[in-house]
Amino acid sequence: MTDTRACELDHIVVTAPDLAVGVEWVESILGVTLQAGGEHRGMGTHNALLRLGDSAYLEVIAPNPGALQPNRPRWFELDRLKLGNTPRLATWVARTADVKAMTTMRCGQFGEIEPMSRGTLSWLITIPSEGMLIAGGAIPMLIEWSADHHPAAMLEDKGSALTRLDLFHPEVDSILDTLNCLGLLGDTRIRVLATTGRPNLVAVIDTPRGPRSIGGQSELVNTT
Repeated sequence: MTDTRACELDHIVVTAPDLAVGVEWVESILGVTLQAGGEHRGMGTHNALLRLGDSAYLEVIAPNPGALQPNRPRWFELDRLKLGNTPRLATWVARTADVKAMTTMRCGQFGEIEPMSRGTLSWLITIPSEGMLIAGGAIPMLIEWSADHHPAAMLEDKGSALTRLDLFHPEVDSILDTLNCLGLLGDTRIRVLATTGRPNLVAVIDTPRGPRSIGGQSELVNTT
């Protein structure tokens, strides 16, 4: 049966002030090695990746000290990070076959649609104003890949898979409304839960060493 959902979970995003620090942090939690990604020249960032299935992955992203300073705020609130800040699971990205159509459905304010590339990959992605996270990271950015095959399928298979993504937010009904509009509530891996603290995310990942959790409220202590 063809999946008719408007959007699907694409990848989860760990932000770090330094890429090597972010990679070490993820690897220490999951017990799985990440592989090098590449550079995003327009944003002055670079990344490392972990395959979480045929069409999902984990991304660690950080400012690239070897790149020119972009003439705009970096995405994922990376300009707010300082050296010494703890990496954290900051947000997630959902894919769609038509990002322009999705952003005109009045599901929320996603920012401008912009073309991006990394190596041979290219895509369209929504970038919120000033590089902010939407709803503290609980609402995803939207991506439309130009390739016929998902880039996760080109990554090394390290035996890891995303089994659940919990989104904690004090305004649960608002988050549910947006995700429902995007067609994301059909994904059984996604749960929306209430919190009395700041919005945060927790991902449960199956690894060769068993299930591991990454994210949570405790990560927010050293990020501001």
